[in-house]
Amino acid sequence: MRVSLLLLVLWLLICSPVAAFDPGFSEIVYRVNGLDVPYSVFSYRVLPGDSLRIELRTSEKDYNLRATDGIVRSQTYPNFIWIAPQTPGLVELRIVGENDSTVAMLNTWVMVPLDRKQGEKLNGYRIGNYPSVPLKGLSIYEKPKGLIEVTDSNRNTPVSPHFTLGQFLCKQESGYPKYIIVQEKLLLKLELILQKLNEKGYAYDSITIMSGYRTPYYNHAIGNVKYSRHVWGGAADIFLDESPRDDMMDDLNRDGVHDWRDAAVLYNLVDNLYGQPFYQHLVGGLGRYKKTSNHGPFVHVDVRGFRARWGT
Repeated sequence: MRVSLLLLVLWLLICSPVAAFDPGFSEIVYRVNGLDVPYSVFSYRVLPGDSLRIELRTSEKDYNLRATDGIVRSQTYPNFIWIAPQTPGLVELRIVGENDSTVAMLNTWVMVPLDRKQGEKLNGYRIGNYPSVPLKGLSIYEKPKGLIEVTDSNRNTPVSPHFTLGQFLCKQESGYPKYIIVQEKLLLKLELILQKLNEKGYAYDSITIMSGYRTPYYNHAIGNVKYSRHVWGGAADIFLDESPRDDMMDDLNRDGVHDWRDAAVLYNLVDNLYGQPFYQHLVGGLGRYKKTSNHGPFVHVDVRGFRARWGT
């Protein structure tokens, strides 16, 4: 009897269908200030009083835009303009369809302007100072104009289908509020990597972010390079950690060892996206790191706009 029961359990485990990965696509693609977004939930940043141009990439006229704050102005369909309020915080923009049903949620952050910083701190949170001169005169290294204010109540807000705001927080110790930048293209890149992993047979619901945003203060304190893309919210150090969940890169190549070769699997998957037409706007840096006494192997990805490679 026990043997039969055990065989039944094993049969169910083997034969039960594995839940398919859901990339979180919306039924329509929408464009936010020129950036195409295919997801049912996403995030965007604005300064107080700034506007977002939201274009619905569809010829159907059954959609509208709703906002919990600010002003929505309809343009020639399918274009909408949303004017942000003056008060920083989270505003929900909903693209709605028939019967006012939500088709896509755009969690929009009205940022705190960086010029409100007093010395090195913003509302008690130590930011440090951004470089006054952009590296090589590149616009991607210009001082950011604002930061998202993170509180204990909003840190779990989804910023894309499989990531939340709090996953990108700087590691420096402090209470709330904290401040952060998360670039929209980085979210698109991470979601694409996660989708491709699942298409290759690696079943993951998310990607572990070892290091996301870093304040200039924290970045200097850990001895990193002055112009690290983390400081501008456009980079993430990532690894895959589910089997088992132990803060270590999983055995992706299934050789029984957790080492740099597993990071190479993730590295190569990302590198193989280079040159694909759908990937051109997400091109950036890609680095592979080995295990040390402080961390396991991981991969760095960013959206600097041009190709850079290291650690191979």
